[in-house]
Amino acid sequence: MEHPPYRLAGDLDRFLGDPNDPQETFSYARCAELDEKEEFPADICRRLQEWGLSGYYVPVQHGGQLRDYEQLLQLTRVVARRDLTAAIGHGKTYLGGVCVWIAGSAEQGERLGADIKAGVPVSLGLTERAHGSDLLAGEVRVEETAAEPGGWLVSGEKWLINNATRGSVLSLLTRTDPAGGPRGFSVLLVDKRELDEGSYRHLPKVHTHGIRGADISGITFDGARVPRQCLVGAEGGGAEIVIKALQLTRTMCASLSLGAGDHGLRIALDFAEERELYGRRMVDLPKARGTLATAAADLLLNEALALVASRAVHTQTAEMSLTAAVSKYLLPSGTEAVLGELRGLLGARAFLRDVYADGRFQKVERDHRIVGLFDGNTLVNLNSLVNQFRSLVRGYRRGTGDSEGAATAYDLGAPLPPLDPSKLSLVARRGSGVIAGLEASVDDIARRAAGEPALGPAAAAARRLLAVTAEVHTEMETHQGVLTDVPPAAFETARRYTLCYAGAACVGLWAHSAERAAQGATGPLWCDGLWLRAALDRVLVRLGEPGDGEPRMYEELLAHLRLARTDGRLFSLLPQGEPEPPAPETTGALAGENERTSC
Repeated sequence: MEHPPYRLAGDLDRFLGDPNDPQETFSYARCAELDEKEEFPADICRRLQEWGLSGYYVPVQHGGQLRDYEQLLQLTRVVARRDLTAAIGHGKTYLGGVCVWIAGSAEQGERLGADIKAGVPVSLGLTERAHGSDLLAGEVRVEETAAEPGGWLVSGEKWLINNATRGSVLSLLTRTDPAGGPRGFSVLLVDKRELDEGSYRHLPKVHTHGIRGADISGITFDGARVPRQCLVGAEGGGAEIVIKALQLTRTMCASLSLGAGDHGLRIALDFAEERELYGRRMVDLPKARGTLATAAADLLLNEALALVASRAVHTQTAEMSLTAAVSKYLLPSGTEAVLGELRGLLGARAFLRDVYADGRFQKVERDHRIVGLFDGNTLVNLNSLVNQFRSLVRGYRRGTGDSEGAATAYDLGAPLPPLDPSKLSLVARRGSGVIAGLEASVDDIARRAAGEPALGPAAAAARRLLAVTAEVHTEMETHQGVLTDVPPAAFETARRYTLCYAGAACVGLWAHSAERAAQGATGPLWCDGLWLRAALDRVLVRLGEPGDGEPRMYEELLAHLRLARTDGRLFSLLPQGEPEPPAPETTGALAGENERTSC
């Protein structure tokens, strides 16, 4: 199976060269050097610009190449797999533009699109020093100016802003009504190149634990004159525009977690293959094998959810308030847990910079911790789900939700319709189509299992998920009126809901894409429901349910992981590019495992 987003991502990966070659601009060694110096990866960003990555931050209607959010997910994953600092520093430009893509005028979109394609950095100015995630408490304000009727004077400080100093253009959330409130804020597209000298100043770079080279700083405005045509959308519509924009950016943050997981797992696997303990290679020790296999299962679970979520941007646009919150909570927190488990394999080398693999493991773990914080942290996303419990329970009881859109998202061979930003909604009013379609997908797998007994364990796991999902919705009913002072139990229920949603996405993805995917290079992962069974086992365990108890499943998964390494392939549900020839010294050693993985 050739999957276009994977193929394009493979093209970018090959263009960037071998990351193990220190002579390459975007090498692991170079990234480690920049991290040590806390230096922005400007040369790497120029290399990304040469390939044309910035064009994929701009929708086609504004002159760019962004027509498929799954494609953007895979491209950013390639960059994040090499270095999260570069991915976050360069990718911030997409975040800076998304308010315009949602609500801006055609003229604003065309002008900003041209700037972004030319390599002009763009930033999103939301947070302030005293208010953090409480956007409606923001104090950056405007005043009418008599000198320029219809224009504004902007004053106040935005802080902990990525690209605040480097960015030439900012999408700025600003208080336009002194009384504030939901309709008291607007988004302004502020071009620093057009501001009067002395009307703004940059704040010092903030020294961070991770992404040390990123431009995390701030900006202060002091009566900066901004013309009325800088207003994005309607005056007073800023909070709604930003919330809808975050539904897209939170979903795309999945690419950062996927890339970090790919990188961390590969480092740990390489170490386990090379390290000898007690007269045996570490990879042959049961504890190490179990850790690697469960990490592989978690990464496939994350990938399945990210694939569905990125496609749902197009097919279930009205439910993105739900999809974004689930993926932005589950992928960063799940990847942090995976990296924590893998850290135990490397021991002290997981913390040292100059002893093993250029210190890449400690760097990726440090860098990834920020992903769960920006664009809405863990509690913000769980709270967003709690606030939607009423509509989610009602939709579940009625069987509503966009199940047709979910089915299109699941079918990796189905073309995606263009994104219609006007369909973005603050809440999923009719419930979840992913959850609504779960029972039908479970029944489909059960029917197949009747003729293919090897599918029986996957069908059984899917039925267990269906039962737990019903229990979780019963729990949600007890908290569906909660809007403020959310009790801890409601957050725990929201956490359990994210796992049910992820499991349902896995079941739907396998049911709708297995036949096509089984024809590709990673087909054995799909045969007999192997990856599905492993992913559902991880979901059920995290829900507090008994595990599968069958070690052979994880042994098979580990065999696939090791073969991907031998072949030079990304361990993934779908192939990315052409595999490299197998390494001669390892081909024979894994021949037996290769035989076990045939479909």
